Amino acid sequence: MAEQAPSSQGGGGPDALDLVGQWRARLQFRSGEFAAVDDLELMYVFNAGGSMTESSHYDAAPPVPPAYGIWRRIGADRFEAKYEFYPTSAPTGLEDLTKGSGWLPAGRGVFSETITVAAEGETYASTIRYEVLDEAGKSVGAAATRPDGASGCGSDARLLAFGLAGARARRGWAERGGERVEV
Repeated sequence: MAEQAPSSQGGGGPDALDLVGQWRARLQFRSGEFAAVDDLELMYVFNAGGSMTESSHYDAAPPVPPAYGIWRRIGADRFEAKYEFYPTSAPTGLEDLTKGSGWLPAGRGVFSETITVAAEGETYASTIRYEVLDEAGKSVGAAATRPDGASGCGSDARLLAFGLAGARARRGWAERGGERVEV
């Protein structure tokens, strides 16, 4: 990622909602490479200053490292995040493993997410787009062939000290058949 990490403090004023902290997300893609996955969960850490880390409960299938990225405020309760990870390709046979090749790099995965924090500050809803880049940085997969790319939506809850905020009434929304529905 060649972009400079933007300030997370810009705009919004003193009463603006904050994104800094740990969040647990459920995502559902309506198109693209992740559309068939109906139980995708992510853990995010949004740091003061605009950096972030993301990890999925699917990071071991296939083995991939966490994603790293940047985020910024775009309104009193709205944020943008962009984060990348390195997908891997499966060994072609047992010989690859015995010779030490294992799971080799297979380009980059790029997520771009627009986040709206709820008024209580403990949950958020988001829209997300996923793009696969090959080793040369060329867009491949759904993002290269569809105008909306690989896209979806999510709902998150902030993790607080020794407990999950929103566990009392974990509500969010999902998009099904082009319509938003409460989940």
